[in-house]
Amino acid sequence: MLIIHAKIHTMAGNTIDNGWIHIKKNKIEAVGPFSDQSAEDGEVLDVQGAGVYPGFIDAHTHLGMWEDGLTFEGDDGNEETDPVTPQLRAIDAINPMDRCFSEGLAAGVTTVVTGPGSANPIGGQLVALKTAGSRVDDMIVKAPVAIKMALGENPKSVYHGKNQAPSTRMATAALIREELFKAKRYMADLERAKNDEDFDAPEFDIKSEALLPALRGETEVHFHAHRSDDIYTAIRIANEFHLNYVIVHGTEGHLIADNLAKESVRVLAGPYLCERSKPELKNQTPANPGILAKAGVLTAIITDHPVIPLQYLPTCAALAVREGMDYEEALKAITINPAKICGIDQRVGSIEAGKDADLVVFDSDPLQMTSKPIHVIADGKIVL
Repeated sequence: MLIIHAKIHTMAGNTIDNGWIHIKKNKIEAVGPFSDQSAEDGEVLDVQGAGVYPGFIDAHTHLGMWEDGLTFEGDDGNEETDPVTPQLRAIDAINPMDRCFSEGLAAGVTTVVTGPGSANPIGGQLVALKTAGSRVDDMIVKAPVAIKMALGENPKSVYHGKNQAPSTRMATAALIREELFKAKRYMADLERAKNDEDFDAPEFDIKSEALLPALRGETEVHFHAHRSDDIYTAIRIANEFHLNYVIVHGTEGHLIADNLAKESVRVLAGPYLCERSKPELKNQTPANPGILAKAGVLTAIITDHPVIPLQYLPTCAALAVREGMDYEEALKAITINPAKICGIDQRVGSIEAGKDADLVVFDSDPLQMTSKPIHVIADGKIVL
């Protein structure tokens, strides 16, 4: 496919006013000013000056885990029988036939991170996947992209009702530490067994096995944390175990933005197009991502679908702009920033040669409430 006469918002530091994009199979083969256009093969799509953007990315959702229009039958996001479940994999629970996939795709959201909820201190393994497709195995961008951990009200509320730990923030943190210490010892014993024939390898432990990539820094840890004290607890635990971590929600991040910048913390901010449904959301504000970005915090905007339906991700970015976020930063917060934060920017998030051909075309401002894509291209195919 050859897209011509496009205003290309590459999100790689430049905008091409009259450009072309050559797509070969499912990848971007080349991109540049129209005067330099050299590709000749393929279907031609003349967008007549419309804006072309990378497919939007929502870096924290529960898409396909809580199915649209269902209750218990489609509720597969929280395994509330055990507070520590790092071995659970989102890919075994996602239903890609949920209509919310197609609704998000029609709005230009081509990649999401989805997975377990926040009932458990350690909830399981998150996955980055495309919204186009019908089989999860074919939609995966990266699995696991992160291990989900949760602090604050949610774990203590769930297990207080069961009369078991954790019923306090102390116990939540302690359970996470305990499991990380076990996995660290397990890793050390595995290494010793490799080098010492007189030392027996430890008995297989699926929970510790699941945490090994996080301890090695190969897989991120995404900490659910709203309140500032919970954010600091996440940082404390991450520093203790040298984890490659991200703060999810960061609702009170705007109160401690300078400290987060000093710590080089990355934040997936949101949701904020919703009610303050619990006490730890009392300082929720749509100004949060803008304040974080201005302080130098690498920030993405999230919907936490189904809290906010996935298709309203651009609306959330628009609301952030209304509340003070720089316009370009808001676009980055739903394209290249989430890709960088989640370690998938080699494939998605910007319009550059070699990346996946996920594009969204608008003939108006994509952050206007009344705007809709005129084309959505996923993996090199026009789906809208």
